[in-house]
Amino acid sequence: MSIDFELTAEQKKLKYGMREFAQEVVRPAAERADALTDPQEAFLAMKPAFEQASAMGLPTSFLPKKYGGGGLSNVDFMIAAEELCAVDPGFPTIVLVNGLALMPLTWFGSEQQCEKWIGQATSSGRTDYLAGWVVSERGGTANFDHPSPTAGIQLVADHDKANGEYVLNGEKHWPCNAGGWDLQGADVNLCIVRTDRTKGGKEGLSAILVERGTPGIEYEVIDKIGHRTCQNVTMTFRDVRVPEENLFAHGDGDLVINRNFTWSGSVASIAAVGVARGAYQFALNWARTFTGGGARPIINHQAVGNLLTEIAAKIEAARYMCWKAAHYMDMYDSEGQALGAMNKTFCGDLMQSVVFDCMRIVGVNAVDKKFPMEKYYRESLIFPLYDAGNLAMQRRKAWGVMADAEFSPDTFVDCDPLQFKKSMEGYGVMAEVG
Repeated sequence: MSIDFELTAEQKKLKYGMREFAQEVVRPAAERADALTDPQEAFLAMKPAFEQASAMGLPTSFLPKKYGGGGLSNVDFMIAAEELCAVDPGFPTIVLVNGLALMPLTWFGSEQQCEKWIGQATSSGRTDYLAGWVVSERGGTANFDHPSPTAGIQLVADHDKANGEYVLNGEKHWPCNAGGWDLQGADVNLCIVRTDRTKGGKEGLSAILVERGTPGIEYEVIDKIGHRTCQNVTMTFRDVRVPEENLFAHGDGDLVINRNFTWSGSVASIAAVGVARGAYQFALNWARTFTGGGARPIINHQAVGNLLTEIAAKIEAARYMCWKAAHYMDMYDSEGQALGAMNKTFCGDLMQSVVFDCMRIVGVNAVDKKFPMEKYYRESLIFPLYDAGNLAMQRRKAWGVMADAEFSPDTFVDCDPLQFKKSMEGYGVMAEVG
């Protein structure tokens, strides 16, 4: 019997160790940070917790051991991430984005680039090292694979061959970690850029690494309703010069986007499970003790008991789908674009219904800020919108895979490999530009 949902002794140790860290370190820091009105101050308030997490090796735990990382499997990272997100989903996003910025090097970069950039993150000796994933733009991210060069990604990188540089001009909107702790930039930002002004998204995009301190970049922090403990910014690039050796995945920036959001999809999914679980735990304890003016706690009422049963079942189902997706990613080095997309959209949408049902159980007290339910509700609003968006890139990615003749409904049941191809892109892009 090869299917086994039992955690190993090591995984249980990881789970409860991370739960203790989340409760003792992350929770008090997140409560203070979430109450701050200035978004950058809220982000800075999480720095001590991040430094403690770094001392534990968490921000580099999922990077390959050969470059100094922890080599943690996707399944194990799911177990750790759920515990953090049950307390606060913004803080683990800081950790996750370190991976989003560096993992693509392992798939598309050269050995020298991996050794330099991943090695820098794992061997710097610092506990505040930040990397940023810079892809989103105000206008065209969802249609990044559009056939027109004037649609999709518009941060342009022109090659100055004489000086051995790329010159970047344009704007990015929503990148996480990218501003750094002091708004002078993350230690390195992985940017998706247009390197060919004449070609569409399947041919004209590439990835480039921009070091902290590179002149010509401005950062403006975005003030958000949820995930206030992590940083999102608008980045403006004006004649930003980057060495040409920092470029990789030339002409394959589209594949970087799809694979990276596949790797992060299951993490975003387990984050949603964590938020749902946190809301459920509070609602369950509330129902066991609150009488609502009656003779017995409200859990004795059929309506409440039935609703709690449905909530618990949804969380269990979502968690195991996350584990399944993570297991598949471990088998095929994050080549599971359709499964990762389905996982992310399913869990993000399901989690919103769970949180709202928990609020119904708690009643009007759910909107009292002295209780955590209003924060869970604010956090729940983010999940269908971020990490490639449930109505945009994630569902289009799964659609493109399922349209391919090699896909079968048994592909993921049987854990068969399925390579993602450029022919699977472009489904659902806007047909006209204007």
